[in-house]
Amino acid sequence: MIKVITYGTYDMLHYGHIKLLERAKALGDYLIVGVTSDDFDKARGKINVRQSLMERIEAIKNIGLADEIIIEEYEGQKIDDIKRLNVDIFTVGSDWRGHFDYLNEYCKVVYLDRTEGISSSDIRTKKNHIKLGLVGNVSFLKKFYYESQFVNGLAVNGVCTDMSDFLPEELKNFNIITKNYDELLEKVDAVYIISAPSKHYTQIKKALECGKHALCESPIALKIEEVEELFSLAKEKNLVLTEALRIAYSMAYSRMLLLLKGGLIGNVVSVDSVCTSIRPIEADDSKNINNLWNSICSWGPTALLPIFQILGTKYNGKLIVSNFADAEKMYDNFTKISMVYPHAVASIKVGQGVKSEGELVISGTKGYVYVPAPWWKMDYFEVRYENSENNRRYFYQLDGEGIRYELVNFIKAINTGGKNGYIESCVSEAITKIINDFYQKKDFIEI
Repeated sequence: MIKVITYGTYDMLHYGHIKLLERAKALGDYLIVGVTSDDFDKARGKINVRQSLMERIEAIKNIGLADEIIIEEYEGQKIDDIKRLNVDIFTVGSDWRGHFDYLNEYCKVVYLDRTEGISSSDIRTKKNHIKLGLVGNVSFLKKFYYESQFVNGLAVNGVCTDMSDFLPEELKNFNIITKNYDELLEKVDAVYIISAPSKHYTQIKKALECGKHALCESPIALKIEEVEELFSLAKEKNLVLTEALRIAYSMAYSRMLLLLKGGLIGNVVSVDSVCTSIRPIEADDSKNINNLWNSICSWGPTALLPIFQILGTKYNGKLIVSNFADAEKMYDNFTKISMVYPHAVASIKVGQGVKSEGELVISGTKGYVYVPAPWWKMDYFEVRYENSENNRRYFYQLDGEGIRYELVNFIKAINTGGKNGYIESCVSEAITKIINDFYQKKDFIEI
């Protein structure tokens, strides 16, 4: 019996996939199909996969060509599978020609011509074409635009900013470059907002009222009642409203949360999160202090996210301690917040005028998780125990600081009518409450 093996993602299974599998089947007597796992797809940079692993396996099963289906989960697995399963022929599409020649040492390698004009990427692009408008700070929009180009089915259509004179070259070729927000909303399906935090509520509300989806840098508003109103409006109009907290979409961060919920370090009793950078306040900034990204708004949401997602949003009490750079006491050089839960404690340190080690430490009754600086760009974390021989490190791919992944999730939510599964509305509300208490000087000490 001649055994043949082939691998693929098989997202949105189409005629080209089926024809390739038919030709693979004809090469031998027994066809093994390896379907790549979600994690392995992301590690290989395939972030636009629309269907889950189980949906893709079921689709392969239903066409009836595979005698056996396996899951591809790690780099180098093909050699293991060929040896373990006594494979005679490895085959794959001709667009990989030469790439797998090294497998000739273990079996025969055959490259099959693909069906012209058909690909999952093209299907995703045609099915999910979203016109996106960028709003706000031009210094960050360049990076965001660059990352957006890796996401199928998304086209940046224009920019709305008061700083058009400072637009980078990459952003000067859009059809729409305007200071008029209404003009941008007429031409797009959704907006990405990174304007001053004080403008977020008004801009999101107008977008939702115009039937546009919104992806906004956190915080999405500065008052708890405004956040509740925005989520209620989005639900009423069947629109997607998502906070652009990039770390939430990191594979390493997501896996860490799952392991913690599974009791990897026992009961969590402490979460300590630090996010700082040096950005001294400029002289001209003080004239418009309310429009600044101060420390609590720039870093607070990121630092608070793991606390609320691990310990929940129902804390018993807190204390906010800040040092200010301005007479109006709006721009904090540094803020530390301590929180008390029924059975745990938590703290954040954030600052744009103070530098500290930007690490995340989660302490439990069996061990602790350590994420080195800068933890908000997490691509690995360590689990440490009393017996260091039991320590483990977990490594994951991170592309584009998570921007690509949050865009994929945003588009998926739009096209499926689903919710953002990464940041619950109660977490967004809890983040805003902390920031609002900062401005109201509630549970507050100045140093």
